[in-house]
Amino acid sequence: MISTLEKEITFRYLKTRKKDGFLNIISIFSFIGISLGVAVLIIVMSVMNGFRTELINKIVGFNAHVTVKPYDTPINIEKLNNNTLKLISNDLIFSNIGEAIVINKDYTKGIVLRGYNNQDFSKLDIVKKGNFIGNSKNLIKNYISIGKELSFDLNLEVGDKISIMSSAGIQTIIGNLPKQETFTINSIFDSGLSDFDKNIAFINLNTLESFFNFEKKDRNLEIYLKNPSNIETIKPKVQEIFNNEFVYTWSDMNSSLFSALKVERNVMFIILSLIIIVAAFNIISGLTILVKNKTREIAILKSIGVLNKSITKIFFLVGIIIGTSATLFGIFLGVMFSLYIENLRSFLSNIFNISLFPEEIYFLSTMPSEINPSSIFVISICSIIITILVSIFPAIKASKLDPVKALNGDRAIFGVIKVIYKNHHDYSKIFCQSPVCRRQGRRTI
Repeated sequence: MISTLEKEITFRYLKTRKKDGFLNIISIFSFIGISLGVAVLIIVMSVMNGFRTELINKIVGFNAHVTVKPYDTPINIEKLNNNTLKLISNDLIFSNIGEAIVINKDYTKGIVLRGYNNQDFSKLDIVKKGNFIGNSKNLIKNYISIGKELSFDLNLEVGDKISIMSSAGIQTIIGNLPKQETFTINSIFDSGLSDFDKNIAFINLNTLESFFNFEKKDRNLEIYLKNPSNIETIKPKVQEIFNNEFVYTWSDMNSSLFSALKVERNVMFIILSLIIIVAAFNIISGLTILVKNKTREIAILKSIGVLNKSITKIFFLVGIIIGTSATLFGIFLGVMFSLYIENLRSFLSNIFNISLFPEEIYFLSTMPSEINPSSIFVISICSIIITILVSIFPAIKASKLDPVKALNGDRAIFGVIKVIYKNHHDYSKIFCQSPVCRRQGRRTI
C-alpha cells in the first residue's frame, strides 16, 4: 500500500521547477521517447496486420481455398456427398490448368490458363465481386478472360483477338508441332494483384482439355470453404476424405510469402522495441539526477524516521508514473495515426507529388490498417515492464543514502522538517519510527 505521505512527496517531485531545468529536459525526453516508440510500434504493427489481411483477402478471392489434385485415377465423385465436406464447403468446382504462350506481334509471354465450366466460373469470388470489364459470366469455347496488367502489356481490349500456343503438340509429317489457337477476349479482370493479372487467364474447361490433350480424369477439385480462415484445421479433414489424392491449400501455395511477412513483422517488433528500451533507460538518468538533487530532502526524511522502503516507493513511483503516462499517450497517438493512416498517406502524396507505396510493388492502392487490441495490450505491457525494471535501481540507490553524510551538520533540518510536514499534526506517529527516538525513548524530535 502507498501512504498519503508517499503520494504527496511523489507528486511534489514530479512537479517542474526552474532550478531543475536539466532534470526536466531528461524527463521530457524520456516521456517523448517512450511515447514515440509505443506509437510507432502500434502504427507499424497495424499497417502490417492490415497489409496481411488485405493480401489474404485478395489471394483467397482469386484462388481456391483447398485444391484436390488426382494422381493416376480420377477423383471419386461419391466422395463429394461426404457429410463433413458438405458442412465445411460452400462450393465444389472442377477445374484444370495448363501452361501456354501468348503470341502478339513481336511480343511473347508465358501464362497459366485456368479452365472452368461456364456455370462454375460464375461462382468464383472474383466474378461475384464484379471486378470485370465485359461479359464475365460467359466462358464458352474460343473465348478468354485476361487480366488487366496483361491487357496493358499487349495493348488489348474486349473483343480483340489473341493467339495462344499450347505446350501440347500435334503430330505432323515433319514432327511434333505445338498447338496454336486464336481466342476472342470477352472480359478483362482486375484481381488487385499484378502478378495474377499478368500471368493468369480463364478459358472454358472443355476447350482447355482439348487444347492441352487432357482427359477428364486429370481434373482438379476446388473446394471453397464457408470459413477460409480455419484452413489449417480444415485441411486434415479434407485430406482424410481424399486420402488417395494430393491436397493443398491457398496457404501452401503462398507459404514463402506469408513466412517472409511473419519474419518481417517479428523483426520490426524487436527493432522498434529497442526504441522503447533506449527511451526507458533515460528514466534511469533522470531518476539518478533526481536522487542527487534531492539528497538533502531524502536525508531529512530518513532523519525523521521515514523507512527505506518508503523512500524506495517514492522514487519508484516517479519512474512508473513517467513511463505509464508516456505509454498511454503513445497508445493514443498510435491508434489515431493508425485510424487515419490512409488520409495521411494521401495528404503527403499530394503535398510532395510522390507515390507512397506504389501499387505495382505493394499490391495495394491504399494504405491498409488493422488495429489489433491484443497487439496494443502486449506493447503496453512490455513498455510498462521495461519502465518498472529501469526504475528499480535509482529507487534502491535513494533508499541507501546516508542521512548523516548528506546533511553534514545542517542546523536547518528542523525548519525544513516543519515545512515538509506542515499538514501533518500527529508528529508522534510520524517520528516515533526514528532509530534515535526509539533508543532515547522519545516520541518527538
